[in-house]
Amino acid sequence: MAFGSFGHTPNKTPMAEINMVPLIDVMLVLLVIFIVTAPLLTNAVKINLPQASSEVLKSEPDKIDFAINETGQIFWDGQPVSLDQAISRLQQAGQKEPSPELHIRADRNTRYEILAQVMAEASKAGVSKIGFISDPSGTGSAPATGEGAQQVQP
Repeated sequence: MAFGSFGHTPNKTPMAEINMVPLIDVMLVLLVIFIVTAPLLTNAVKINLPQASSEVLKSEPDKIDFAINETGQIFWDGQPVSLDQAISRLQQAGQKEPSPELHIRADRNTRYEILAQVMAEASKAGVSKIGFISDPSGTGSAPATGEGAQQVQP
């Protein structure tokens, strides 16, 4: 074996070779370890698994078109109903699964008290998805009630 020294002797040149024996020993040990453990990692039991669809069944919730005109008259899907009938229908709808969506169309001159009462009754009945339908154009030409309803122009 050749060892380099720190002394400066003109006849000696620095050692420029790498001792490969320890590197080869480590590589052979790693090769043996991988050869032994590789079959253990790929050992699997063959099972004929059943096939099933993993798609989620999405059931769309019903939509209730609820309208209130400026006089406070209530319409359920275009049909005029009283407040008591609307409350009983909300209670029936709140027991459905999934809970239906309540789309409220109210005239701009409708009293807030009526809207608050309807929303409170819907919440008590279990109808939690409530949305307000508005006219984005601002013309007020969208009918708030059923087919036979008259539109009041301001």
